[in-house]
Amino acid sequence: MPGALVLVATPIGHLDDLSTRAVRALRDADCVCCEDTRRTGNLLRHLGIRASRLIVINEHTEYDRTSDVMALLAEGATVALVSDAGTPAVSDPGERLVRAAVESGAAVSAVPGPAALIMALVLSGLPTARFAFDGFLPRRGPERKQRLGEVARERRTVVLYEAPHRLMRTLTDLESACGGDRRIAIARELTKMHEDVWRGTLADAVQHARAVEPRGEYVLVLDGAPEPPPAGDDAMVAELSRRLDAGMSVSDAAGEVAAALGLARRSVYQQALTLRRLRDGIPSES
Repeated sequence: MPGALVLVATPIGHLDDLSTRAVRALRDADCVCCEDTRRTGNLLRHLGIRASRLIVINEHTEYDRTSDVMALLAEGATVALVSDAGTPAVSDPGERLVRAAVESGAAVSAVPGPAALIMALVLSGLPTARFAFDGFLPRRGPERKQRLGEVARERRTVVLYEAPHRLMRTLTDLESACGGDRRIAIARELTKMHEDVWRGTLADAVQHARAVEPRGEYVLVLDGAPEPPPAGDDAMVAELSRRLDAGMSVSDAAGEVAAALGLARRSVYQQALTLRRLRDGIPSES
């Protein structure tokens, strides 16, 4: 019989948030996979648990160590997977391991518990019925620019993670992409002694970040993009003309306007072609 992989959520700060079921799952496991043996070792010692084996599964080792864990599961072992804090495999290592275990036929279960993204979302005061979790933004290059554009257009509430030394840059980039009036909540040190949730606009958030030294891990909860007004032909033509005049290609201009105004890309593209022909003095096709 194949073994079992158990995903165990651990506290994001306050140790009292660890459930009785989570303690039992860690105690009963034949092996515990973790990001950092020192951090998880301290947690296990606090609980009075002596793990028979710890395997490091982090962003550098997950690919290589997954085969070791799969061998243990094939022998019938029960393996617990934890992250340094919160629910494993969410912006943390574990996704590859879970997929491999599922494909092997091993039993995969989870012990629910803390998740920083959910706690920040419900504390934000922003809409919670529909939201998108985007983890960490790419750090640089065209991938970052593309993701910022996607976040700016997203109409659901967006939850992001950010490190303290990158907070200022990310808030500035979000203000440029979304506008200074977009609402945001900035949560840090959740469940800890210095827990703090700041709420305001992106413009004010940039000023706040300049005045306060960033400390701790951050969760950013961004209000969704406002619903666009019904777009008529005049609005579409005006938006296309502005982009074409700025030197954008027909395809890029059509894509941006279609996304911004909620229109079918094909019809916007045809209008963009017509405008380009008029600009270039080319007769329209009949």
